[in-house]
Amino acid sequence: MNTQIGYSHGEIERLAICDAANNSYLLLAIGWDGNRRVHSVVFHLRIRDGKIWIEEDRTENGVAGELMELGIPKDQIVLGFHSPFKRQYTEFAVA
Repeated sequence: MNTQIGYSHGEIERLAICDAANNSYLLLAIGWDGNRRVHSVVFHLRIRDGKIWIEEDRTENGVAGELMELGIPKDQIVLGFHSPFKRQYTEFAVA
């Protein structure tokens, strides 16, 4: 994902946080939109038990789709933002 693409309004930047030691990766949006402070998680991924857990996804097209385009199969992707009960009804891994 290109972190250099700017927002259409405000002075907002994207900041990638990569913690390889704990297998946790975040993309933050930080800055100002007029008088409003912006500080939010765009997405949060973790690698757990050999699978990619999407803990948060506020992207327009979805991180899962981008991972699949990179060749990662659905059974290796967990939609961690869904409750364990709901995951069984998705096309992705339950855990």
